[in-house]
Amino acid sequence: MPASLLGLRALQTLSLGGNQLQSIPAEIENLQSLECLYLGGNFIKEIPPELANLPSLNYLVLCDNKIQSVPPQLSQLHSLRSLSLHNNLLTYLPREILNLIHLEELSLRGNPLVVRFVRDLTYHPPTLLELAARTIKMRNISYTPYDLPGNLLKYLSSASNCPNPKCGGVYFDCCVRQIKFVDFCGKYRLPLMHYLCSPECSSPCSSASHSSTSQSESDSEDEASVAAHRMQKVLLG
Repeated sequence: MPASLLGLRALQTLSLGGNQLQSIPAEIENLQSLECLYLGGNFIKEIPPELANLPSLNYLVLCDNKIQSVPPQLSQLHSLRSLSLHNNLLTYLPREILNLIHLEELSLRGNPLVVRFVRDLTYHPPTLLELAARTIKMRNISYTPYDLPGNLLKYLSSASNCPNPKCGGVYFDCCVRQIKFVDFCGKYRLPLMHYLCSPECSSPCSSASHSSTSQSESDSEDEASVAAHRMQKVLLG
């Protein structure tokens, strides 16, 4: 992508489909007036987080590429109405995509969004540092800055809560990744990445790793109630 092109700050539409582009430069964020970006039919493998810094972007077309993941930063595109990601290599979507409050169309067809990929996800046992930090957090052990090593004090601030409401656990670097299928408009099921604190954590969405149809409707009730009225089209096929 020519550097001179990235200096056109008043540019509203940019179409570079079918140009054998290998990547999207981070400087794309300089196009602050951009409303429509078409980059379909290239060889792009990654979406740069800087793409989320385009406040006026309404239409983003990244279909027919080699994209394997969607950065959660894209949830900052609050003006986005249409997102085309079909015919890529996506196996999941980040939960943050639910924050795209104006999104009306999401195209995902032609991606390997199937349950068999979940079975390949592995779990690595937590380190001694994480075990110590989990114990302190889960047992609410009181401490002062003089009681613990400096690296453990810093590590404690990076804790994430397990999303399973029946668990109450925490995790740091080590977690179990699962796919949770979320209902939209009562018709489409959208696969979102779901993080659990351990394999023993009996999440209500655990059945999604075996069958997308065996899951009860209550599994995605919270997300559906928030997003069903927002999503007008989810194109999965």
